[in-house]
Amino acid sequence: MRERIVRAVAGSFVLVSILLAHFVSMNWLWLGVFVGVNLLQSGFTKFCPLEKILNAIGGKEQADKIFINKGNAEMGGCGPLE
Repeated sequence: MRERIVRAVAGSFVLVSILLAHFVSMNWLWLGVFVGVNLLQSGFTKFCPLEKILNAIGGKEQADKIFINKGNAEMGGCGPLE
């Protein structure tokens, strides 16, 4: 589940970086470069700062509430997003 969150956050940062580079300043492309380098190093080292942050704030429990239907009526009846 954390991998999905990490991928979603990384993809969002890259898209925001591209939009900011287009509308504000080309220097915002460095944000996308940083995200890409971080993803590359995490593939080799298995260390991801965002996963550490998610662990610290209870990301797994929050992700389970958001992405997995546990049969609760307040969840809207959606199934897992697989």
